[in-house]
Amino acid sequence: MCGILFLITSAVDDASKAQACGCLRDIFPKLQGAIAARGPDAQGTLQCDVKQLRLTFYASELRLRGDVFIKQPHTDDCGNVLCWNGEVFEGLQVSVEENDGTKLLGRLQHAKTPQDISRIFGEIEGPYAFLFYHSPSHTLYFARDPLGRRSLLVHYPDEARPYFLLTSVSVGQCSEYTLDEVPTEYIHSIDLNRYEASAGVAIRSQIARIARSCDNDALPFAHPRSVNKLIPGHGPKVESLDHIPPHLTTAVDDLIAGLDRSVRLRVQNIPRRNTPGEARVAVFFSGGIDSTMLAFLADRHVDPDEPIDLLNVAFENPRKIAVKVEGNIGGLPKREKKQKLLEPLDYSSVKVSYDVPDRLTGLQEVEELRRLCPKRTWNFLEINVPFEESQNARATVEAIMFPSRTIMDLSLAIALYFAARAAGQIRAHPDAEAVPYTSPARVLLNGLGSDELLGGYGRHRTAFKAAGWQAVIDELQLEIDRIPTRNLGRDDRVISSWGKETRHPFLSLSVVNFLAQLPVHLKMDPRLESGLGEKLLLRLAARKLGLVEASTRKKRAMQFGSHSARMAPGERDKKGDLLIVE
Repeated sequence: MCGILFLITSAVDDASKAQACGCLRDIFPKLQGAIAARGPDAQGTLQCDVKQLRLTFYASELRLRGDVFIKQPHTDDCGNVLCWNGEVFEGLQVSVEENDGTKLLGRLQHAKTPQDISRIFGEIEGPYAFLFYHSPSHTLYFARDPLGRRSLLVHYPDEARPYFLLTSVSVGQCSEYTLDEVPTEYIHSIDLNRYEASAGVAIRSQIARIARSCDNDALPFAHPRSVNKLIPGHGPKVESLDHIPPHLTTAVDDLIAGLDRSVRLRVQNIPRRNTPGEARVAVFFSGGIDSTMLAFLADRHVDPDEPIDLLNVAFENPRKIAVKVEGNIGGLPKREKKQKLLEPLDYSSVKVSYDVPDRLTGLQEVEELRRLCPKRTWNFLEINVPFEESQNARATVEAIMFPSRTIMDLSLAIALYFAARAAGQIRAHPDAEAVPYTSPARVLLNGLGSDELLGGYGRHRTAFKAAGWQAVIDELQLEIDRIPTRNLGRDDRVISSWGKETRHPFLSLSVVNFLAQLPVHLKMDPRLESGLGEKLLLRLAARKLGLVEASTRKKRAMQFGSHSARMAPGERDKKGDLLIVE
């Protein structure tokens, strides 16, 4: 993984342009610092002039592949330049000793047309964002993977800021740029032969959009597959997770095999850093079915002498504490209720507890993992975040997650921020004294994606009640369509700010495509009660693997399970999609 920072300015001495670009002197070093934080192992700068344009490439490296020192940007003897922020898990043969970015540049060297570029990326699977300068044609190519699993932001030139900027990071809202996420539908290109610095503000019209696949190409990873549109009949209902009915047997086995392979590809061959036997893999762990499945499968492929760290975050939430101190004040008159909320809390009568819902289920579930995988050291990392500490970090988190700016963005981002920092305490057993511990793992597994693919949200049940199976199928297609535009770029910016990388086994395009082609009634059954019908296929798979407790747990959003939402006393309840007030 790496960070990408790229800039096009005029190479011609021009007083007006120099003055307009002067603001970059302040913002560019800040962006470089944030890029270096993503890739603390190496950083590099490359600058060249092309057609009266100055191209500045800056990239950093977090070494998670290969056993040789790599410094980006990647270059070759032909003048090609690749800034690569990603991992290739399928479609390109990369040995244990090799670096995937170097291998990828070797393939890109032979591309002669935009369609060649598109074909190369349509054949590889993994999270990525990239910038490639093809020197023979003076053409720039940039894109994110089809699901948008890595961040790449763009600033287009305008009259006041006549420069083109690509960046993996943000340093918050400021006057020096207007940032947007790079769309994932296409690979984008700029022909520098036609790009005139004097007309830089018109660059939007000069950016070509290259289709990810052509009609004649059977590219396996160009797009996620469409959802199977088969309308189920009145099939039998699953009565118990203990018995897998015949029509689901193959699907359960295939899901276990596909998810197991996806986890294996994401945890194997991670370079060792310092002390032998220290954790190289961690899991964002709530004790729910998604994170527990990933932890259980990771145990199969991680060196048995290494611990696996389970990251469990909990927040001190004054609003929740106020209920303990004051009782439920919801029934009070509006003015009296508001006054109560504004009064400072009396902590003398209550002990601050971090027994949030995700902590309680996490503690239960780690014991199930210890019973099933007794040879593994499971470090259940209690990450306790005092209210004052979370509030002090708020400005930092808002800057990192920008241009994401809603209340829900913040409540999720701040939970991921502290979880990824991974500083807390662990216990040798439930009754042992806690000892301080910071996870050294740089690869963090995330269960995101299962709800979208397997029908885990309440809205899927609501759709069924309103309009039957067709409405559920339509909703599941919307889920896949929306994945690139939701929160993966934000999450990447937040987690990577600690020099760590998140990997999503459920969002492997191989897993996505497998689940998309399954008929809907094999994945979920909204006719069944809550805790059984949603994500039915995954529940049956978990039960088959022996994860009895995890298989029945209900969906709980991270911000509510960790109490990172609605923390400040006196704040009015606000909808999650409202923008944060400056």
